[in-house]
Amino acid sequence: MLNGIALRLGLLLCAIFLAGTLRAGADDAPLTPKTLQTALAANPTGAEADQLAMRIKSWFGAAIKEGRAKIVGLDCAFAIEAPGASAEPQVTFSDGQKTLTLHRLGTSDIYATVLTMPEMAAGHYKYIVDGKTVVHPNGGLVVEGGDYEVFSIDPDSVPNPNVPHGTLTQQPAFKSQIFAGTTRSWWVYVPAQYKPENPACVMIFQDGGGYKNYVPNVFDNLIAKGAMPVTVGIFIDPGSLLPGVVAQGNNQRSFEYDTVSDQYSKFLLEEILPEVEKTVKLRHDAASRAVAGLSSGASCAFTVAWFRSDQFSKVLSWIGSYTDLAPGKTGIEGAHNYPFLIRRSDKKPIRVFLQDGDHDLDNQFGNWPLANQGMAKALAFKKYDYQFSFGHGGHSGTHGQAILPESLRWLWQDYKPE
Repeated sequence: MLNGIALRLGLLLCAIFLAGTLRAGADDAPLTPKTLQTALAANPTGAEADQLAMRIKSWFGAAIKEGRAKIVGLDCAFAIEAPGASAEPQVTFSDGQKTLTLHRLGTSDIYATVLTMPEMAAGHYKYIVDGKTVVHPNGGLVVEGGDYEVFSIDPDSVPNPNVPHGTLTQQPAFKSQIFAGTTRSWWVYVPAQYKPENPACVMIFQDGGGYKNYVPNVFDNLIAKGAMPVTVGIFIDPGSLLPGVVAQGNNQRSFEYDTVSDQYSKFLLEEILPEVEKTVKLRHDAASRAVAGLSSGASCAFTVAWFRSDQFSKVLSWIGSYTDLAPGKTGIEGAHNYPFLIRRSDKKPIRVFLQDGDHDLDNQFGNWPLANQGMAKALAFKKYDYQFSFGHGGHSGTHGQAILPESLRWLWQDYKPE
């Protein structure tokens, strides 16, 4: 009988230990706005509230003192450490969202709340502690709060363990002859479905060091679904000048991307694509080639297709700099001329997906929202195959990244190799 009692006691202790281990594992799991919202809704008290406060502090890091936000999809987590606050801090918004009150967690100085915002909400937020706006340093400036731009998460943006995954490989630093005196980082993604006997389509991303972090997930998912063909991704950074080389224009990136000429298309056709084809076979028809970028990288992408529409037929443009960033020798050269060139020139066989927001830049070089609207109107006037997604965001890739699967589905719809 004693053995039976001992056995039951042992099982009970094991269960208690296992439950504690599982609970600890759950508490140690990284937070998200959604899981924080659930945790706060449970109204934790005592030790549980203090433990949640520590998890929030760890998740936010330095931002816990500065008044930042953690945003995933439409869910926005706000938290701040405010020692000695006489009242609960608040978050105010520029776009009419109601003022939020942050609630203290246990005996800590951590205050937090979560807000689910409407689709495509965008604006500025700031924290108020005891009637004063919280400021923080950012690049030597004093900044109040931050900007937000929220979109639902497309399932095809999320890594899917049930589809084949391609391989992303960093290439040796590339030294260009066309852009003499430069070296650059670049990466090549090869989908799992690629077979040497079947040359692949190709899509080239300017400022590739940023795109490479999330585009391969989308490619994996869309290629597996047949929503786009088997496509190699090339991600290229702008050139960095070698020692002793003098920059042309404002900087090397602007010189390469903002100049309205065929130089960058030559760089791709004569240097980059032949280098890639040493290891991967690519299709050479325009219908099988796309080029993409954001800001100056977007106007560069359009320039590539504009000058060599016989080689590139698809353009993905986010927050495009169709403005006078490269005035040239005459002072009036630059990508701001494209709406007029489109209207006055014969229609080219190009499909274009444009994205911008009404809070984009407005400075001495031009107004980005108006410039992109001008591009859309010109493309419509000449009956180009185009789409224009115009939201409320600023000069960032947030909107473009959110709709990347949608834009790629559209760009590659009804794909037929030439």
